[in-house]
Amino acid sequence: MIDNKWHDLKKTELHCHLDGSLSLEVIRQLAMKANIAIPTEDEALRKLVTVAEDSDNLMDYLKTFDFIRPLLQTKAALSLAAYDVVKQAAKENVIYIEVRFAPELSMDENLSALDTVEAVLDGLNKAMKEFDIIARLLVCGLKQSQKEVTQGIFKEVIKLSGNGLVGFDFAGNEADFPTSELKDIIKNTQDLGLPLTFHAGECHCPNNINYGIQLGIKRFGHVTALYQKPELIEEFKASNATAEMCLTSNLQTKAARSIADFPYQLFYEAGLKITINTDNRTVSNTNLTKEYALYHQYFNTSISDFYRFNQNAILASFTTAKEKKVLLKRLKESYHPYLL
Repeated sequence: MIDNKWHDLKKTELHCHLDGSLSLEVIRQLAMKANIAIPTEDEALRKLVTVAEDSDNLMDYLKTFDFIRPLLQTKAALSLAAYDVVKQAAKENVIYIEVRFAPELSMDENLSALDTVEAVLDGLNKAMKEFDIIARLLVCGLKQSQKEVTQGIFKEVIKLSGNGLVGFDFAGNEADFPTSELKDIIKNTQDLGLPLTFHAGECHCPNNINYGIQLGIKRFGHVTALYQKPELIEEFKASNATAEMCLTSNLQTKAARSIADFPYQLFYEAGLKITINTDNRTVSNTNLTKEYALYHQYFNTSISDFYRFNQNAILASFTTAKEKKVLLKRLKESYHPYLL
């Protein structure tokens, strides 16, 4: 049984994928709107949208998203999906979340990149009016896509940067498309003026993290492969980078083949800027409350640790300095009774 205090604590999340975090209820609504037949039983549906137990790598994990893709091809669907993810987060006391998605995956039926981002921002805004949470958007490029496609998307949507779009990201097939091959598009993206986070170290490729550090990236999703090359940890720390750690999904993708391989303790002892995230709430069948309980169970992570990790997340977030100040104050008020 999960201790209620993990639920009650205020939380932040920097690494949450839209298409991997839809509730079963909304998946059913989207399937009906798209005229796509799905199982009537929740357990059967859950199997289609949750990673298989015998998943052996990141690419196995990503196959799960194929089921969701056709459900997110209209502006109404994207708006509802964004609302749903923020609603889920707010219900477990998340006060700030950055939701990320790849517009390219919702452009199969003639939506433009701008259409998709406007729709997601609409859903985030609707949720923020109803729930006590700040939600911001990151737009992902896919590593395996043509660079011209990704660059075109980023250039098209940058005009929304004052309306809730706060940063960019690169996700997808890391093993076959290493960071070194993306050098030019990373630099071009950085030149657009929004901050960048970057998936690296999910496929036992520590050099992808190292190369990202050299390119000046300050936030990284996963970075799990650092346990294979501990000398890089000091470089990561020296670069003042922040780690978006995703425990459950890393075990499912075999980025860490066991708890012993998961680099939390290495990061903790080295004093790295740790943040805790779900990655994909539905695909990984998790939420932040579950993740906190697991960290406490496996690593004896304390409430004071969680407080620090949430401070790290707010300070590394891509929102405004004014909002960071408000969020830090709310966080302090939430944790103060536990830290007396």
